[in-house]
Amino acid sequence: MNMIKNEDISQLKNLDYVKNEELIWINIQNPTREKMNMIGEKFSFHELNIDDCLSKFQLPKIDKYDDHVFVILHLPTGGKDMKVPKISQLSIFIGANYLVTAHQGDLKPLVEMFQLCHNVNNLEQRQLLMGKSSGYLLHTILDVLVDDLLHILMKLIGNLNDIEDAVFDEKIAVAKDISILRREITTIRRVVIPLKRTIGSLTIYIQKFSEEDLTAYFDDVKDHLDKVIDALEEAKETIEIYKDTDFMLSTEKTNKILAVLTIVFTLSIPATIISTFYGMNINLPGGNIDGNEIGLLGMYSTLLTVIVSSITLTLIMVFYFRKLGWLGGLSKLK
Repeated sequence: MNMIKNEDISQLKNLDYVKNEELIWINIQNPTREKMNMIGEKFSFHELNIDDCLSKFQLPKIDKYDDHVFVILHLPTGGKDMKVPKISQLSIFIGANYLVTAHQGDLKPLVEMFQLCHNVNNLEQRQLLMGKSSGYLLHTILDVLVDDLLHILMKLIGNLNDIEDAVFDEKIAVAKDISILRREITTIRRVVIPLKRTIGSLTIYIQKFSEEDLTAYFDDVKDHLDKVIDALEEAKETIEIYKDTDFMLSTEKTNKILAVLTIVFTLSIPATIISTFYGMNINLPGGNIDGNEIGLLGMYSTLLTVIVSSITLTLIMVFYFRKLGWLGGLSKLK
């Protein structure tokens, strides 16, 4: 089995690596063609795998070779100011006594773990995280990244609880927030489900790089992923309920507004019609033509006739609508 020697590492310039006994971890942030070609030529990595590392989005996969395994994983990343998680690609080469990771530097837990192992004053922590085999180190990396998934999920659930309170508040519009949260849930689900399948298949191929049985370690990672998936499924169902509830309440609010406007418009019809008649140049009871006062109330006869007639017809309509139950239904909406 091909092993990396110290002299091999010393020939690699401008590359960050950390060493624990015979195990070497090379971490490449923002990989360039120069760096990846240097790694590929030295350790005989396939040129197609090198191209995959330089690409920002490749489908998750596992490529098996005699002396190493190449893996591409997708993981969600998100910061405090990032409403919707981004999908970040992690490329990994696993050999007998080495592990090479290549990513865009936005996997904060991985970067922090590498810096922690790189700290010369923290040898015990380095030994605990890296172990003695590349398979164990891979498990630690996956465990740290999946734990970060749980943190992202907790933030998502917190946002879900906030929306629950806002959905039933008529003064707050939450349609946009619901749409953003649905997109966030969908993005994470689209990443986590293939991640579980890939890790499940990976255990078989990684075992040959470790004398210790790694089944229990990788099963623990898969258990955490199962919890994430279950929580995501529950969150997906919940946000769909909130979406339907918000739509129903918004529709009810719209119907309430339309009902009020319709009633107001309908009740104004008698006044409109009567005033239109009295605006004509014809002789009507209580009217006034060519300055000749008609009626007992003098110059106010027309005005009073219009007002009394309009109020009378409007009250008749109000009592009729109430008898039909229309106005009672409007009061229930309020």
